[in-house]
Amino acid sequence: MEHVETVVLDSQGLSAWIAQDRKTLAMFQVLHAMGADFVIGANIIVEVSHARVNMPRLQWALSRVKVEPVTEAAAKASAELLKAAGLHGHKYAIDATVAEVALRQPGPVAVLTSDADDMARLCGDRVRLIGM
Repeated sequence: MEHVETVVLDSQGLSAWIAQDRKTLAMFQVLHAMGADFVIGANIIVEVSHARVNMPRLQWALSRVKVEPVTEAAAKASAELLKAAGLHGHKYAIDATVAEVALRQPGPVAVLTSDADDMARLCGDRVRLIGM
């Protein structure tokens, strides 16, 4: 795997980590060994939180990632990404915030995502996409 400075997780990436998915854990070990930082947008916490989530595992994972705020400026930048990609609506809103977080991280950046097609439209070739 080529060097990655920052790995941004979408909700599926964080959920797989919390669930201790073996493939995800193995990938994280490789990325951690190369010194990559793990990042999520604050709204991803809301997306992964539900009645059956393992809260101690979620808290443990959150202690190991950088949580980026979704500010007014970030929301406006996310909206611009949606517009540029020709996307709109709630289906793409969180993806756009993940893309916005990724695009402001130190590179090279990879996004661990369950939606590589939409992320490619939002990020172009500015980040590496790792599909789940």
